[in-house]
Amino acid sequence: MLFNPNTYDPAHLDDESRRLLRALVAFFEERGKNALVKSYIDRAWYDDFLAFSAKEGLFATFLTPAADGAGDKRWDTARNAALSEILGFYGLDYWYTWQVTVLGLGPVWQSANQVQRRRAAELLDEGHVMAFALSERGHGADIYATDMILTPNGDGGFTASGTKYYIGNGNVAGLVSVFGRRADVEGPDGYVFFAADSRHENYHLIRNVVNKQMYVSTFELIDYPVNAVDVLHTGKSAFDAALNTVNIGKFNLCTAAIGICEHAMYEAVTHAHQRILYGKPVTAFPHVRRELTDAYARLVAMKLFSDRAVDYFRSAGPDDRRYLLFNPMTKMKVTTEGEKVVDLMWDVIAAKGFEADTYFDKAAMDIRGLPKLEGTVHVNLALILKFMPNYLFNPAEYAPVPTRHDPADDEFLFRQGPARGLGAIRFHDWRTAYDSRADLPNVARFREQADGCCELLRAHAPSEEQQRDLDFLLAVGHLFALIVYGQLILEKGGVDDHLLDEIFAILIRDFSAYATDLHGKAATTPEQAAWALAHIRRPVVDESRDAAVWQQVLALAGAYEMRP
Repeated sequence: MLFNPNTYDPAHLDDESRRLLRALVAFFEERGKNALVKSYIDRAWYDDFLAFSAKEGLFATFLTPAADGAGDKRWDTARNAALSEILGFYGLDYWYTWQVTVLGLGPVWQSANQVQRRRAAELLDEGHVMAFALSERGHGADIYATDMILTPNGDGGFTASGTKYYIGNGNVAGLVSVFGRRADVEGPDGYVFFAADSRHENYHLIRNVVNKQMYVSTFELIDYPVNAVDVLHTGKSAFDAALNTVNIGKFNLCTAAIGICEHAMYEAVTHAHQRILYGKPVTAFPHVRRELTDAYARLVAMKLFSDRAVDYFRSAGPDDRRYLLFNPMTKMKVTTEGEKVVDLMWDVIAAKGFEADTYFDKAAMDIRGLPKLEGTVHVNLALILKFMPNYLFNPAEYAPVPTRHDPADDEFLFRQGPARGLGAIRFHDWRTAYDSRADLPNVARFREQADGCCELLRAHAPSEEQQRDLDFLLAVGHLFALIVYGQLILEKGGVDDHLLDEIFAILIRDFSAYATDLHGKAATTPEQAAWALAHIRRPVVDESRDAAVWQQVLALAGAYEMRP
């Protein structure tokens, strides 16, 4: 299940995608671990990686929609996810410059401005990266409160003045998609997205705001000329473009977390198995086996959920927007699971996890950032709650969504339409996936807890006061999110029954932990608290299952080590 550079061959993709991905792996492996670690510690700008990308046409091939390119160019979420995972595997900083380029292109590919579309395609061909200038120091990513002001110049254009903060690639981006508002128009009608160039004399780079190899800039525009041809979106369309860009681009957070955890796991299992304590390998201790097995099963679950979510992105359309639930799930649930995976392994390898010449040292730092790169966990969990009533209680009929590895252009992602109406989105019956594997004891037991969640909402629904208490609602949200998580894991399948049942043993424990948390909330009623205690479950114990999954974990020892 885990990405291994020694054996990697994405045979499910077309020939050019396979060639580029394998070339990327070869670039990092030939460069070697010593150079990877040194550049990270020295916080060196990754010119060599960007030069490789430009030479191979990597970003241009993967990030140019078919309508704006030729040959193998297309926006294909499946192969983008594969690329994102590989970049995470070798380092968050390499992933970040790719991720921010994705975001910077979002407003462009959603725009009808053909001049800027051609310009973006040409810049990609030349090897440039892009930037997405939405957030500001005083407002974060609150797009209702931007202080980037566009003043009409009398010739149909504007001059833009203001400062943006936390803008990746802002030091070198060939095209910066900048969000602002007109000085002469109040309210949402005054929003503007426009294209800027970091090389322009009125674009003033201030500094890097993070102590990292990646460049996360703050910059100021001073009377920056914005011609009519530079405008990408105005009014409500600019607002929608901002949110829809997040829907397209922030999905990559999950695959970055997966890649980071995979590399760290090879190091952790190999170290633990080779280290002898009290005359036996560290992996011989029962608590170590439990922690590494738990980490492995959680990591596989992350991959299963994320892979299946890709299919919903690729099959989306105006009448099927289910991906809008699975997107915040990847941003919140998968990335926080990544933190748990690293923590479990760190408990095993202990002081080894601090050593400068390991990948793990970098993983332990970088994995923390992913749940925080798009709002915070509570922001995404609050978003997930909007889908809960229809998801649990009001299923609709949909044609089955197939596995999508076909070389198609996912053009709907750039015409998503208005970013509203989330509560009206319908879903197919979640119980179908659970019924399909009711033969597995822990799937059946978790299904009892899921049905119990529906019972809680029917019999003891949150009061109006509780619905205003975000701390209380988030506890309910965690319970709901586990049901969604389990559904897509089951739909993806493809792993043996021992491992799948082990994954659901973990979900049972997690549900019980969140139920305990709900029980302890000050706002929880006695009836809700009684429900919480009644739905704590123990997973079904199976020693043969545990032993079989442990053998999968142990097989990772020595399976991969990056070249020096």
